[in-house]
Amino acid sequence: MGKSIHSPQHQKLRELLIAARKKAGLTQAEVAERLGRPQSFVAKYEGGERRLDVIEFIQVSGAVGLDPARAVRAVASD
Repeated sequence: MGKSIHSPQHQKLRELLIAARKKAGLTQAEVAERLGRPQSFVAKYEGGERRLDVIEFIQVSGAVGLDPARAVRAVASD
């Protein structure tokens, strides 16, 4: 088993988070501000350079208006 950061499931999760951010009309900088983190934090998880832990995932999901349970189901169904 390879690193999960390079898996199709991780790619799907990144795509969901990016799509939710764009649907909400938010920039990476605006999401970062909502999270109290630098813009580079958002750029790194969206670009696949870093993984989110479960708590971070829930916080990011909330910041972009994505239901985290729905996102997990979508990733798990692939």
